[in-house]
Amino acid sequence: MCKLELSKNNNKLNRLFSKGIWLSILITMSTLSAQEKSISLDDINGGTFRPEYLSALRSMNNGKEYSIYNYDRKSKTSTIDVYDYKTGEKVKTLLNSTDIEEIDYIISYQFSDDETKLLLATKLKQIYRRSSVGIYYVYDLKLKKLTLVSDNQIQEPTFNGDSSKLAYGFNNNLYVKDLMSGETKQLTSDGQINRIINGITDWVYEEEFSVVRAFDWNISGDKIAFIRFDETEVPEFSMDIMGNELYPTQQVFKYPKAGEKNAEVSLHIYDLETNHTTQVDLFSFNNYYIPRIKWTKDKSLLSVQLLNRHQNELDLILVDVSNNNSTSLLHQEKDDAYVAIDDDLTFLDNNNFIWTSEKSGWNHIYLYDKNGKNEQQITSGLWEVTSYYGYDNNTGLLFYNSTQNGSINRDVYSVSLKEKKVKRLTHKTGSNNASFSTDFSYFINTYSSATIPYTYTLNESKNGKVIREIMNNDVLVNKLKEYKISPKEYSTLSINGNQLNMYTLKPLDFDETKEYPLFMYQYSGPGSQSVSNQWIGGNDYWHQMLVQDGMIVVCVDGRGTGFKGRDFKKITQLELGKYEVEDQIAVAKKLGELPYIDSSRIGIWGWSYGGFMSSNCLFQASDIFSMAIAVAPVSSWRFYDTIYTERYMHTPQENPSGYDNNSPITYADKMEGDFLLIHGAADDNVHLQNTLRLSEALIQEGKDFEWAIYPDKNHSIYGGRTRSHLYKKMTNFIKESLGGSNTNFRN
Repeated sequence: MCKLELSKNNNKLNRLFSKGIWLSILITMSTLSAQEKSISLDDINGGTFRPEYLSALRSMNNGKEYSIYNYDRKSKTSTIDVYDYKTGEKVKTLLNSTDIEEIDYIISYQFSDDETKLLLATKLKQIYRRSSVGIYYVYDLKLKKLTLVSDNQIQEPTFNGDSSKLAYGFNNNLYVKDLMSGETKQLTSDGQINRIINGITDWVYEEEFSVVRAFDWNISGDKIAFIRFDETEVPEFSMDIMGNELYPTQQVFKYPKAGEKNAEVSLHIYDLETNHTTQVDLFSFNNYYIPRIKWTKDKSLLSVQLLNRHQNELDLILVDVSNNNSTSLLHQEKDDAYVAIDDDLTFLDNNNFIWTSEKSGWNHIYLYDKNGKNEQQITSGLWEVTSYYGYDNNTGLLFYNSTQNGSINRDVYSVSLKEKKVKRLTHKTGSNNASFSTDFSYFINTYSSATIPYTYTLNESKNGKVIREIMNNDVLVNKLKEYKISPKEYSTLSINGNQLNMYTLKPLDFDETKEYPLFMYQYSGPGSQSVSNQWIGGNDYWHQMLVQDGMIVVCVDGRGTGFKGRDFKKITQLELGKYEVEDQIAVAKKLGELPYIDSSRIGIWGWSYGGFMSSNCLFQASDIFSMAIAVAPVSSWRFYDTIYTERYMHTPQENPSGYDNNSPITYADKMEGDFLLIHGAADDNVHLQNTLRLSEALIQEGKDFEWAIYPDKNHSIYGGRTRSHLYKKMTNFIKESLGGSNTNFRN
């Protein structure tokens, strides 16, 4: 029997969180008497519960002011305004679209390093998740002059250090525009769609290394380092796009699936003074992947991060362009499983550098000298550094975000490099995230918890003191008081020798003498987190809708998820879908023993990795689960891309049992109960192939199931009324399969 003891004492809650041993916490949102309205899908999809967000701000170089992009929907005008950090008052308007005839609408902007120019983006067209092309202009703030960068839709335009030039990608080649003379120079000429890419990443680098721009200016602006991708031997994937015409079109792109050929990558340096390109010899290092390049504070020294194919050995090297591109190993990182790639590498003024690593068993911050020696571990403990914000030369303080206050919480901290003295700068338990001013004198903190929507405050960096509140969501809080909102009950559950983080949602009129169906939600991917003390999102409101109609919803982060140490996260190595599935099955079995859970009505759902999981759970444990919903699921890791899959599984040739023993397709003959399978037909990430191969296996086994394919929709399955249709279908399926103590489900 599983007994979950819940605490309503907020002081006790804070003590438990701060000690990292919190257990069984109940957060109360509002009284039952005030909650009358029921949540509907129209409320969820219509924006009824949409919170207010602070527009993205950019700190000015003086550290005392910041800029914000503002858009007036009535007048349809865009402005870029500067505000004072301390007072919040507007100092000036840098640009107003009404003063510029050539531009109707500004989508985004960025400053040059010296803040003399603005790069304005218009007419952006999305390519994949992070990439886009657009028409760009440069606005000279001193001369009040607008310059069109190119008549073409270009990618990743980037200023050099003194803002005299702009480099960008177009049609897989690199270009530089001289903003003084207006001359444009083409740096490469061999770019070709689906063959050669210069300076812009291919699909798999963009998706899995989270990078699109594969070129970088040195500090003096006279050299550009760039990566060249030769995709010639990479297999192609094609998707039919139905569109609105008589005949469909095809989208064809290079997509390396696990075990197949990746693009061959090489590193090059272009010298703008000699107009000459040289290739850097990386033969002596782990050079299969080049996930990051970054110039140091020295105009002649380029840092390069290199990985082997298994991604368990990383070489950080220096390239000295003043010495014939000579190379030297600065640091090497190894891990029995894999080494994660991030953007934490920071070079200080003396070229000493900051680095984060899991080598202690937890992700922490390290300091190295310019030769990669004299390692100092700056942070330590049985907790994780989740974000590195930067280092203040003037005070010697380094700023970071971590789980020191409990694995489901986040706080902002400072630590002195000399004294290693740590100071907590945020003091409300929940989720805190900081955006620092350029000189690190201030930070804007974004705070939320399971009960408090996003609140933005200006804080002093030296002690975390709140100077003023910038924005809150009190309007949303008051609106939610009218609705039936069940509190999230946070707890831990002992499963397979581990204390797993869990939250539970119960009907407001919960009666422990009754039996309720149980509906489980999870994602479960490596390093992920679904159980966190932060403000709720779209799926949470949908879960609330299910709960108000007589269902209990739970979410448990099993083994393989993040923020509980390296060993907990990397136990799934070479066996994606084994331990995670075992944990979810064990959770369902244990909760099914509770007197108020109807063990004959237990369902599970998830999206993407979560769909892979929910399929496996139903197929492998139909005696426990009676239904599952899988949205855009991976059905076999053989169908997914190289970088993600091989990081955790190695290749199918090396690890065939790891791939096949954990694939839902393998267990299609065991599927019983109710199963709903959903996919977008134009999913460039998890291809429709996954669902079609799984459905074919089920059909050949004579299994009855429901499925839906959304035409021309990608991995997010968005567009028009698509989301409303999707969630209505899932709601009705749950209603028919699991029912509830109150079956009056609202569509």
